[in-house]
Amino acid sequence: MSGDRAPALVFSHSDLIQYHVSDSTPVDPQSKKGYQERFIHSEIYKRFPEINSVIHSHSEAVLPYTMNGVAMKPTFHIAGFLGTHVPIYDIVPMYSEDDQQDMLVNSCRFGDSLASKFSSSGVGDLEHKVVLMANHGFTTVGTSIKQAVYRAIYTQVNATVQTNAITLRNAALGAGIGVEGELQYLNAKQVKGSLKMNDASQDRPWKLWIEEVEACGLYKNESKSTPSNETTRK
Repeated sequence: MSGDRAPALVFSHSDLIQYHVSDSTPVDPQSKKGYQERFIHSEIYKRFPEINSVIHSHSEAVLPYTMNGVAMKPTFHIAGFLGTHVPIYDIVPMYSEDDQQDMLVNSCRFGDSLASKFSSSGVGDLEHKVVLMANHGFTTVGTSIKQAVYRAIYTQVNATVQTNAITLRNAALGAGIGVEGELQYLNAKQVKGSLKMNDASQDRPWKLWIEEVEACGLYKNESKSTPSNETTRK
């Protein structure tokens, strides 16, 4: 993971810190300061060996769905990976009297508790691809970086679409404009079919996102100082 800095500012391998999955301790005891919430990642990797990438986000579009009682639902086919139910993890019941209640998942105990929400029973196979975190953000997972990024981006997009749909509907009702039927979300069969489609089509947006990052002056990588070729680009 990157050290204690915005991930977009990572420039070289020296900006990264390697951790043991077993307990999130740094491989190099002399490593610089890192993220407290690395336990989100390590505990998910421990529980679900098929997962190779974990993304944690504080997306402002998603945050309202972590604390307002409105369930996040898949609004369109690109977000089919959300499933028919997106669970919410609440860290507060885990606190002891002496804990600093800063909402951070900064221990194996908290990380394991969050990881358990990716399965309805708390054990066994990974069932949910996204878990919301009360008053905090969300975490998503993937078997690859590409899949996890796809799910993170479209979780945020779905939140925006759902909020717009709810706002539009309520505005129409408030103005006395006729509204036909209920809000319509993907059903179980549509979710299942869309999930397969999501995994089959993620290459298309992924290549665009790479080009956007490479074209943005904010992101700098030491590999860019070498002649451009397929190896250095990746």
